[in-house]
Amino acid sequence: MSGWVLTIALNVAAPIITYNALRDQGWSEFAALLAGGAWPVLDSVVHLLWRRRLDEFAVVTLVFLVITAAVSLIGSHSTLALLVKDSAISGLFGLLCLATLMAPRPLMFYFGRKFATDGTAASTAWWNGMWQFEGFRNTTRTMTTVWGVAYCLEAAVRIALAYVLSTDTVVVLSPILMYGVLGALILWTTMYGKRSRRRGEERAAAAAG
Repeated sequence: MSGWVLTIALNVAAPIITYNALRDQGWSEFAALLAGGAWPVLDSVVHLLWRRRLDEFAVVTLVFLVITAAVSLIGSHSTLALLVKDSAISGLFGLLCLATLMAPRPLMFYFGRKFATDGTAASTAWWNGMWQFEGFRNTTRTMTTVWGVAYCLEAAVRIALAYVLSTDTVVVLSPILMYGVLGALILWTTMYGKRSRRRGEERAAAAAG
């Protein structure tokens, strides 16, 4: 629970407070927005140091941490460009999810292993062994597809909002939209995973009977 509180504080509250405080001090929209964007980067670093292990989840986090820092400093230094680049990161993650559908195992397989196991060799081996079941494979691919499409759409909406709304408004709406989508995806994933597991158990029981 404390981890989620820290994540929300650093990714939603802190950027908004920092942006507004710096704007009140006379900073430009671009400079205040760039400074506020340092908080999500700090959150990623904290989580990497907390885990102290470079697994697949940490690698993805590290890659997007580098990309986020790069796109914030490279290219057009305008407020609109910075907002669009930030939103495009979500779209890039969505495209990554969809691209891994062509890999031997999709991205959500590794994310699921991160959160559904305790990291021990036994639990990791159990999760890896689940791949032999068709129902598990279909469930994992469906989750990956839904996450990929959702994040591509979320990025498109946030980019559109950056063009039609003021920077002050987007600074507030963007993290709310981003974490609202994340929360909805986590809720859907949990419910869908439980339903798929229940169906799998019912099929196994029927086959045994």
